Amino acid sequence: MTLLAALAASFAPLVRGADTSAEYAATEIKTLAPVVVTGSRFEHSSFDLPASVDVLERERITNGQARINASEALVAVPGLVVQNRQNYAQDLQISSRGFGARSAFGVRGVRLFSDGIPATMPDGQGQAATFNLDMAERIEVLRGPFSAIYGNHAGGVIQLFTREGQGAPSVEASVLGGSDNSWKTDLSAQGKPGAVGYVLDVSRFRTDGSRDHSAATRDQAFAKITTQPDADSRLMLVANGLWQHDTQDPLGVKWNTFRRDPRAGEIDTTDPRNPQRTFAERYNTRKSIDHQQVGVTYERRFGADLLQLTAYAGNRKVIQYQSFSKAFQAPASHSGGVVDFDRNFGGIDLHWIGVSQLGSGSLTTTVGLDYGRSSDDRQGFENFIGNQFGVKGRLRRDERDTVTSVDPYLQTEWQSGNWALTAGLRHSRMQVEVDDRFISNGNDSGSIEYRRTTPVLAALYKATPALNLYASAARGFETPTLNELFYSGSASGFNFNLKPAHSTHLEIGAKAVLGSDTQLNVALFQVRTDDELTVDASNGVRTSYKNAGATLRQGIELALDTRWKYGFSGRLALTGLHAVYDQTVGNIAAGNRLPGVPRATLFGELAWKDAPSGLNAAIEAIANSKVYAEDSNTETPAPGYGVLNLRAGAEQHIGGWRLRQFVRVNNLLERDYIGSVIVGDSSKRYYEPAPGRNWMLGASAQYVF
Repeated sequence: MTLLAALAASFAPLVRGADTSAEYAATEIKTLAPVVVTGSRFEHSSFDLPASVDVLERERITNGQARINASEALVAVPGLVVQNRQNYAQDLQISSRGFGARSAFGVRGVRLFSDGIPATMPDGQGQAATFNLDMAERIEVLRGPFSAIYGNHAGGVIQLFTREGQGAPSVEASVLGGSDNSWKTDLSAQGKPGAVGYVLDVSRFRTDGSRDHSAATRDQAFAKITTQPDADSRLMLVANGLWQHDTQDPLGVKWNTFRRDPRAGEIDTTDPRNPQRTFAERYNTRKSIDHQQVGVTYERRFGADLLQLTAYAGNRKVIQYQSFSKAFQAPASHSGGVVDFDRNFGGIDLHWIGVSQLGSGSLTTTVGLDYGRSSDDRQGFENFIGNQFGVKGRLRRDERDTVTSVDPYLQTEWQSGNWALTAGLRHSRMQVEVDDRFISNGNDSGSIEYRRTTPVLAALYKATPALNLYASAARGFETPTLNELFYSGSASGFNFNLKPAHSTHLEIGAKAVLGSDTQLNVALFQVRTDDELTVDASNGVRTSYKNAGATLRQGIELALDTRWKYGFSGRLALTGLHAVYDQTVGNIAAGNRLPGVPRATLFGELAWKDAPSGLNAAIEAIANSKVYAEDSNTETPAPGYGVLNLRAGAEQHIGGWRLRQFVRVNNLLERDYIGSVIVGDSSKRYYEPAPGRNWMLGASAQYVF
């Protein structure tokens, strides 16, 4: 409580210097603190939630952005490290307070949702590429102890909410083009001519990529229908699809290769035919993805109470061609360089939110059940036939992998006077079952089950109408994903010996409205983790994992939003994170930095908008400190960097038309830097270079009927 008192003392002079009458403060807070549902599952002012939560509104997601990668907007959130790998075969690299930094592909350690429907599989692996950013209305980002109420792999929570059909029908077309022969087209329609609202969207993105062998084509489709069957109920149907065929994988490179040419791939000197050909070229490394998902949400109000049911189902097909060295062709347990799986998945979330009076305050209680299931028909093949590489060869793996999760949860909040007290409890159970149908190299069939109960406690004190102080604590739970269980370090098949990581989260913070147009959020946090999952070995074919003892994460997050006269505004997001191993295990020394986690990150923006003329412009500054790529901290870390981006736009209204144009220049000073790292790569191809100076131009036209 001493630290809370110190925070209160530091903010008090600023708040006392402002007009803090209840009526004035309520008006300003409503303007500066949007309503969120992440963290409490019911509408709640972000200012009054005892947790670190940020909201990215539609303007930040779309204004001057390509709307291709969620990293475009999420970079403005403290506590998050969101890296575009420049590799559309592997998706974004996202970590929250260090959780998820070691992911070899996709997103793990952070739970993803779109319109309340999971974009994370039951095992904890998610794909941010499935987000439809063209139709995004807002993104809510939750970090810290409150994330534990979402269960397994909730080091953070990212929820995308798409727009709903409103008013007169309209159609909109947009096009953009830029560096590396990149272009995107998008066509959408929306409206609510009667009782039913609809949103429809299709898009195509194509790029040659900023690195050698990194071309990609991505098609997306989206549909959303909303209606109210009666005055007390609401029904929403959402369907989306993503198709990426033959997406090239440029792979990582060694340090000397990056220094020689940031765009180049790593040369495969063992290639007898062409010793100057890269690994990516020799094996034609690539991935094809077909992903479709549909979900339905039904809500019904009973006075102040609410019943909500969400159900979803989908299919994901992936075929991936990887690289490998000649020395790694021998082991019989090796599953080959071609991964081919067909996954069916689905689940439900049913919860009841009840509101009642308790003593002098109001009690809001949520009781729910979350169920998810995925079933993979998975095969592995050699990626060569004779002397030809990058083709599907002999079968080396054939199995069915089933993951089931069942999580009942309870959350309650009591508000009275200046106090708000929150408590939550979730019991997570995840089961993995393997049915091995390729037993010539041994039978890897088996099952494993993980269980954990994760409590959350929080208290918020309204020190003044414009200053809230809070504290929260939770237990966390992070199981190995299916991908992390596939191999053991001895290459003997499934690693059923992996244990889940258990963590204890503590956070204190303050949220303040300063003057009439500024909000400041500050959070101090600590996370202690036992049995942290780390990379054991990683190469062109497979990555194995191990439990590596205790880790410690301590840090500070600061977010400042302000507005000035003449249309100027600013945002600052700053993170300091001390993330280290807390004990010596094997070759990992106590005090070593966690790989993939920078010690400091910064995002700053100065923006200007003139509403009468429709003109806008902004300059962005992004900086990260150095990042180690492996546990021993002996290899060359990816150096820290700072880049500047510029954007400008215009908007016109002519009759029923709305026209918009923008230009954007990234990495204005053309810095050479490592954008992301592949943690623990055994071949030391850790580094994924970021692009040099790059640009894009975009325009859109909307017509309202």
